[in-house]
Amino acid sequence: MLEDLRWLGIHWDEGPDCGGAFGPYSQSERRSHYLEAWQRLRQGGFLYPCVCSRKDLAQSASAPNDADDEPLYPGTCRERDNNDAAVFTKPTGVNWRFRVPDGEAIEFTDLNLGPQRYVAGKDVGDFLVWRRDDVPAYQLAVVVDDAAMRITEVVRGADLLKSTARQLLLLRALGYFPPDHFHCELVRDAAGTRLAKRHDALSIRRLRESGISAEKVLEMAGWP
Repeated sequence: MLEDLRWLGIHWDEGPDCGGAFGPYSQSERRSHYLEAWQRLRQGGFLYPCVCSRKDLAQSASAPNDADDEPLYPGTCRERDNNDAAVFTKPTGVNWRFRVPDGEAIEFTDLNLGPQRYVAGKDVGDFLVWRRDDVPAYQLAVVVDDAAMRITEVVRGADLLKSTARQLLLLRALGYFPPDHFHCELVRDAAGTRLAKRHDALSIRRLRESGISAEKVLEMAGWP
């Protein structure tokens, strides 16, 4: 990925390949940061253990859609005795979910797409922060990393707008100041289907191997 970005002419001042003041930059080396955040959230009553399997979630009424890859959790484990969370000194063995404040509007102004509004419990449900296989989930990892690395602006695809709503709840619970957000329109093919990682034939690496120039790739992506 780093090689592909360099090929496109994109450069950076710090990161896993060149170091910097806020390393380490590989998430595999930042476990202690995520554990500390999990502990704070658990002690603050923001989390609860969830024993639902993927099969259980797949059979629930709510399912993920193309714009958001996390289904609305049906709340099966939400009312478990709060003491269940207290017996865990480590996150291993169960999924851990963030209890969203049902009915609360989560609002932010995107620097590209303008005002955004999502309702907790309706648009975003209780989401994973730690997986049963002892891996921190995406939502927790990026929030902790952005705060520790003093990120002031997050730029990413418009398919992650709901993730921003989730992350704003985590930021508030952890006492972190939220960065600004700029969500880009997605690159799509001629039929209007977004280009995703599963479309390997259209990855930057495949385009490179086909002989297309970096300038042409940027033109295809609408780069100014």
